[in-house]
Amino acid sequence: MIDLHTHSIFSDGELIPSELVRRAGAAGYRAIAITDHGDQSNLDFIIPRVAGVCKKLSEACGIQVIPGIELTHVPPVFIRELAVEARKLGARLIVVHGETIVEPVAPGTNAAALESPIDILAHPGLISEREVRLAAEKGIYLEITTRKGHSLTNGHVAVMARQYGAFLVLNTDTHGPQDLTSLEMARKIAIGAGLSPREVDRMFKNSENLVKKVWKDKVPQQRVKKNRFQNTK
Repeated sequence: MIDLHTHSIFSDGELIPSELVRRAGAAGYRAIAITDHGDQSNLDFIIPRVAGVCKKLSEACGIQVIPGIELTHVPPVFIRELAVEARKLGARLIVVHGETIVEPVAPGTNAAALESPIDILAHPGLISEREVRLAAEKGIYLEITTRKGHSLTNGHVAVMARQYGAFLVLNTDTHGPQDLTSLEMARKIAIGAGLSPREVDRMFKNSENLVKKVWKDKVPQQRVKKNRFQNTK
């Protein structure tokens, strides 16, 4: 399991980074990104602290730990500049909190995020055709999520990504230990969203490719059957 969207006590998560990583490793995770909620007020507080511990945790726990950020409820006009700032501060992975239907996210957030130097648009809700095309063009990954509420539009995201060639990743949006998800359950949730087994394999491969892109170290190998289907990206 590779999970590129989780939260620690540096925002609204329940666990300090070391416990989050330990629990993820015990659950069979190969890689995890710590992507706490951020805006103009706290980027310079969160990112250096998380980035400072990730390499040490990777070495000690045998799981790839990626420092990131989730830009959350940021006014669309500020998303690009904050993404640039987050990268300078040490965020290897930049997620934007998309227009989920269960929160009052500002209209235009999806579009602004997709015009910015980010990696993942999380739970993008009823994302439009234009936005999915833009995600495909920019190489920004759209999220299939296991999180309650946000997952209500997984089917729509899956259909649109298939139609317009956008890349998908599956994440948990973990806030507490109960949110960590097994590879088997993640697969079931993805199939429940309407993805075929082959598409699920490709999606999991996308997560591995993204880890390799943002963090050059080798991803630890998980003791599961390797997927046959390769993404050509």
